[in-house]
Amino acid sequence: MAGNSFGQLFKLTTFGESHGKALGGVIDGCPAGVTLDLDKIQNELNRRKPGQSAIVTQRKEPDTVEFFSGIFEGMTTGTPIGFAIFNTNQKSKDYAHIKDSYRPSHADYVYDQKYGFRDYRGGGRSSARETASRVVAGAIAKQLLGEMKINAYVSQVGELQLDKAYQELDFSVIEKNPVRCPDQDMAEKMEDYIKSIKKQGDTIGGVISCVIQNVPIGLGEPVFDKLHAVLGSAMLSINAVKGFEYGSGFAGVQMKGSAHNDAYNPDGTTKTNRSGGIQGGISNGMDIYFNVAFKPVATVLQAYDTINKEGEKVTTQGKGRHDPCVVPRAVPIVEAMAALVMADFTLLARSNKI
Repeated sequence: MAGNSFGQLFKLTTFGESHGKALGGVIDGCPAGVTLDLDKIQNELNRRKPGQSAIVTQRKEPDTVEFFSGIFEGMTTGTPIGFAIFNTNQKSKDYAHIKDSYRPSHADYVYDQKYGFRDYRGGGRSSARETASRVVAGAIAKQLLGEMKINAYVSQVGELQLDKAYQELDFSVIEKNPVRCPDQDMAEKMEDYIKSIKKQGDTIGGVISCVIQNVPIGLGEPVFDKLHAVLGSAMLSINAVKGFEYGSGFAGVQMKGSAHNDAYNPDGTTKTNRSGGIQGGISNGMDIYFNVAFKPVATVLQAYDTINKEGEKVTTQGKGRHDPCVVPRAVPIVEAMAALVMADFTLLARSNKI
């Protein structure tokens, strides 16, 4: 299986399965001399881990990261950073009923067709649990980035949509509710809605918005490594993601160019920021902002029609512990992938100046 690495200079390779012994990764290219706060790294994992509230999967995992190399006395050494997160609460028997059948809209069928074999226990490598390794690497990338700030939050669940621009929001509210929505009133509505969906044995999708601030001018490598193209690739690599838009996004098609253009101030900043902080694939110093759309989780706790390995129609039902809505736990994953992209381009920019 190829495709387990991400990045050019700041490069992450991940390993492990949802119900295997452990998940983990190797970070190659992290510069020496970066002081790391290990508690902050663990806190990022705590934001992603299962069992943290009533609206997420109740799998109980401590998700404690163990580092094996690349860090000495709280500082990076410049050598590969190896780490693992050990699984402790697998319940593989919950998946025995789908050993020979496929969940609709899940990776089950295509994995079996591509490899002639699949790990049906929790989806194996296709499970969103794989993203724990990304969060560790992203937490390290965040500390490499220094003053650059990355904040993601839930802006939509189903038809419940936050109608405020990010400049109107208080990011300190994000971690004060289980949905991770920076508007308390909307957060309560979203939480109640997710709970009602869970009671039905169903799932619902949502949108995570992300803002990157204090970005220097010049990050991004045309033609094929445009900053927004790599950010899009990073986000679309996350499980259940169906869409990515930055800046004015799809709404921009309704505007005339004269209205859409970002007029300049004398200092090079712009009066508006419909470009989303990126022009020509290169950061222009303004805030970068984008939206990431997540589909409803494929595993529903209802009876559903599907096929088995012989192509026969069968009826089965989801079992086990699953998220009724993935977006609350995906917030730190979006931040992590954004941090990996920005760290990689930051190192590329430094190398171009040598």
